[in-house]
Amino acid sequence: MAEGSKSTIVRAFDSAAIAEAAALIAAGQPVAVPTETVYGLAADARSADGVARIYAAKGRPDFNPLIVHVPNLAAAETLGQFGAAERALATRFWPGPLTLVVPRMAGCPVASIATAGLDTIALRVPGHRAMQALLAGTGAPLAAPSANASGRVSPTRADHVLASLDGRIALVIDDGPTRAGVESTIARVQDGAIEVLRPGPVTAAMLAMASGLPVIERKGSDIVAPGMLASHYAPGKPVRLGAVEFADDEFGIGFGGLAGDYDLSAAGDLTEAAARLFDALHAGAASAKPNIAVAAIPVEGLGAAINDRLARAAV
Repeated sequence: MAEGSKSTIVRAFDSAAIAEAAALIAAGQPVAVPTETVYGLAADARSADGVARIYAAKGRPDFNPLIVHVPNLAAAETLGQFGAAERALATRFWPGPLTLVVPRMAGCPVASIATAGLDTIALRVPGHRAMQALLAGTGAPLAAPSANASGRVSPTRADHVLASLDGRIALVIDDGPTRAGVESTIARVQDGAIEVLRPGPVTAAMLAMASGLPVIERKGSDIVAPGMLASHYAPGKPVRLGAVEFADDEFGIGFGGLAGDYDLSAAGDLTEAAARLFDALHAGAASAKPNIAVAAIPVEGLGAAINDRLARAAV
């Protein structure tokens, strides 16, 4: 959106909204659209100018690559090289919240700015009707990081997008709150094992069961996939983790038996907690209290993804 523009337009999801969004993307303008994980800021991944406008709107570091969304596995295989293990994972989890990092196909039309100049590409088939409709409406692979200013809390509702991008993009498609509430798992097959580059809704145990391969933690510190910066999801005030009680000057994010100003899940349900995580951080950022404290969250299963996001928010 050009400098000096007025407020971002919000349209409820329907065919007219998709047509408007597709026209903006064809003109090189990114638009915000929900996926099953978080709202994404989408542009034609083949357009260097369009992708550059994603970076400009977000203020995103240019060494951090973007996830490229496609409608199905066949479309993904025109952009990246898939072996048997990658196909097994794609068949099991696509459409859904799994991103696979694979070598770029020779002649891949995705702009190098979208992959930060790497020889790999991060691909996902989303399971949300709005993003699938936009993929169909544009006929393009869509680069789409989370629709928020870089380093800010990821958006799970249209109003979260407006909190940091109002006036910086032209359009938000509103289709209600997202389902998963945290970004996709990012994984790659490396040396006969699956390396988890970012935890998410598809857990290590699920990856192992689907592929028959061992799952290992990320090796090294190079930026090889989206969402790997140490400081991310920052709500703009200090965040204390593992709290067993909350101080008067802390916005308390509760879990299980510890109630707070905002409870992720009174029942201790990790799926419910993941879906409410970014809502909680947005609420903490907007509160009058100068600090945020978060109750201890178990690290097993989906808790690994929740703790990963919280650790980044606390940096």
